[in-house]
Amino acid sequence: MEKLVSLCKRKGFIFQSSTIYGGINGCWDFGPLGVELKRNLKEHWWYTFVLSRDDMVGLDASIIMHPDVWVASGHVEEFHDILVDCKSCKKRFRQDHLETERCPECGGELSEPRAFNSMLRTKMGVSEDTAVETYLRPETCQSIFVDFKDICSSTRVKIPFGIAQIGKSFRNEVNPRNFIFRSREFEQMEIEFFCREEEETQCFDRWQQDIWSWYLSLGLREEKLRWYEHPKESLAHYSKRTVDVEYEFPFGWGELQGLANRGVYDLTQHSKHSGKDLSFFDAEKNERYYPTVIEPSAGADRTTLAVLCDAYAEDSVNNETRVVMRLHPKLAPIKAAVLPLVKKDGLAEIAVDLEKKLRLLFTTYYDHAGAIGRRYRRMDEVGTPYCICVDHQTKEDGTVTVRDRDTTEQVRVPMTELGAYILKRVSIRPVCAE
Repeated sequence: MEKLVSLCKRKGFIFQSSTIYGGINGCWDFGPLGVELKRNLKEHWWYTFVLSRDDMVGLDASIIMHPDVWVASGHVEEFHDILVDCKSCKKRFRQDHLETERCPECGGELSEPRAFNSMLRTKMGVSEDTAVETYLRPETCQSIFVDFKDICSSTRVKIPFGIAQIGKSFRNEVNPRNFIFRSREFEQMEIEFFCREEEETQCFDRWQQDIWSWYLSLGLREEKLRWYEHPKESLAHYSKRTVDVEYEFPFGWGELQGLANRGVYDLTQHSKHSGKDLSFFDAEKNERYYPTVIEPSAGADRTTLAVLCDAYAEDSVNNETRVVMRLHPKLAPIKAAVLPLVKKDGLAEIAVDLEKKLRLLFTTYYDHAGAIGRRYRRMDEVGTPYCICVDHQTKEDGTVTVRDRDTTEQVRVPMTELGAYILKRVSIRPVCAE
C-alpha cells in the first residue's frame, strides 16, 4: 500500500485534500490521471447496467434533500455507529472495528460505548436564525425512492425495471483509513431494481451473476474476489437479505459492493411519512402494489482502489526493474502515448500531428523528453497500454511501431489504420450474463 499511495501522489492519480494546509483526514482529490481512471470506471458501469439494457433509466438527484426524507428512511433514528474512547491516549474508535477490548494504539482501557449518528449536518437559509437544518445525503438511494412516482409517470416504465444513479455521498466517519477505502466523502454507483415479490429470488440471483461478471470485466483477478453473506442477525433494519462482493486488498478483505433485498420498506415508509401514494399501478394486470426492491450498490472510489491495487506490479525488462500498472485498457487514463524516436529530423512534427488526430478517438499523450526506453517506462508506470513510436521508417512507408505495455512486444502498423487498431483494443463491451 505504501508503494501504491506514493505512486498515486507522484503520478497524479490521487492526492490528499487541502495538502498545503496540512490536509484534511478522510477527504481525497483525484488528480489528472485519477479523474480519468474513475471516469472510465463510471462510464463502463453506466454503459453496462444502463445504456445496454432496456429495463433501466437514470437519475441525477440533489445531494441535499428535505430533512423529513431522513426521518422516513430511518437514518435519523437508526444510522448510528457505536463509539468508544481510549482513556489513556484519548483516541476514538468504532466498536465494530476493534478486535480486542483494549485500545489498539496503546493498550489502554476503553470507555463505555455510546451511539453517534454519522450523517453530516448542514443548514439551508439566508440567515442563521431562519436556516433549516438538514443533512448531506449518506447514500444516493433515497432520492430514487422519493422520485419513484415522478419517474414512473414520466417514463411509463413497466415492472420489472431499475433506476440507476452515480453520485456523491457523505458520512462523518469516525476513523477514515486505508487510503480512499473509507473516507468521509465518496461516490456511489447505485441501482434500485423494482420487481414483483414472487420474482425477488430470481431477480436477486440474476443481479449476482451480472455484478460478478462486471468485476471480472475490469480485469480484477477472480481469486481476489469473493461473496460474503450477511447473517440474518446482522442485517440492516430494511434488509431481507444482503451479500457483499469483497476484494482482498493489501490490508485485508474489504467490501466493494453490496447487493440487498430491501423488500417494500422504503416505498411504504415514504408513502406513510409524505402522505403520497408511491405504490405502482400495473395496467396490464389492473392492480396496484408496492414492488420489492433489489439494490446493487457499488463504491466508485473503493472499486477504483481495487483496480489500482490489482494493477500494480513490478517486473524485469532487460535486467531492469520496472513498475507497471496493468490497468485494463478500457480503464487506463491514457490509451496511447505518441513518442518520436528523436526530436529532430522532422519526427517530432509527425508525432505531434498524429497525436492530435488520435486524441479525437481516445485519450492520448505526447512526450519527446529523454531516451525512448525511459519514456516507455514512464508510460508503463501510469498504465498506458500502447506506446506509438514515430521513427525514420515512418517517413519512408507511413508505418509506426506500436508497443504493448504488458508483453513489450512491438508491431508495425500503418498510420492510416492506427486509430481503428487501438480503438478496437480499448473500447467498452457489454458484460452482463446471458
